[in-house]
Amino acid sequence: MPAPRSQRRSRVTSPLERGGICVSFEFFPPKTPEMERALWEAIQRLAPLSPGFVSVTYGAGGTTRERTHATVKRILAETELVPAAHLTCVGAARAEVDRVARGYWDAGVRHIVALRGDPPEGIDARYRPFPGGYAFAS
Repeated sequence: MPAPRSQRRSRVTSPLERGGICVSFEFFPPKTPEMERALWEAIQRLAPLSPGFVSVTYGAGGTTRERTHATVKRILAETELVPAAHLTCVGAARAEVDRVARGYWDAGVRHIVALRGDPPEGIDARYRPFPGGYAFAS
């Protein structure tokens, strides 16, 4: 049985500290039960490669937000992998983004890929912050 998350040390280190290349994998949150099974089969096959971390994307305009959160939390709970959750400020007020970040922290997630995100109208559109939202990932 794996050690509790609170006792695990993050494996995210620089390539020089590891003596070579740091490999990571990026996953897309599944849309269907079949895709979920395929994702977990892939995770089980890739885990022995000991990536430095794995990330889970957000869909365009934050369309996969809830599936992203669920996938990150499941990776954290059921594997030894270090998840880095994507978090954008598209389509969300500051309080919502802050709630998600706190939820990740409370769940044991210590790595977030903070992105502004693409405008909901498409990448050619001018980005406008959501009312009461963040304008930048920083």
